[in-house]
Amino acid sequence: MFPKKPATAARQVIDTMAGPTFSVFGADTTIKGDISATADLHIDGRVEGDIACAALVQGERSEIVGAIRAESARLAGTVRGTINAGELVILKTARIHGDLHYDTLTIEQGARVDGRLALRGSEAGAAPEGEARLMLAQ
Repeated sequence: MFPKKPATAARQVIDTMAGPTFSVFGADTTIKGDISATADLHIDGRVEGDIACAALVQGERSEIVGAIRAESARLAGTVRGTINAGELVILKTARIHGDLHYDTLTIEQGARVDGRLALRGSEAGAAPEGEARLMLAQ
């Protein structure tokens, strides 16, 4: 009775819906528990738990208490925990209390970091596999 739509048209709609997404947690949000996402995250509230995502953007008034694992992270608030990111940018308003593991690192003048800095993939006492890049932004 109804003509069938080609399977390719339906597949295109599904593929479009399954594309990259971006999730925002507002300033009035408090999350207690771990967050795992394939999407990019923007956090302006408070998180008490570990975060794993593709890319993380943290707002100035945000606080994260837990470990962070992301391919890229741009931090502007307070973090209390270990950070493991490919491309890590710490803005001047950030207050970091924990160890940093990174491929590339940028720290703006005025940021506070209380922890050890280490190139990802390197072991204590071993020569790093890649070249560490530390950039201090002015």
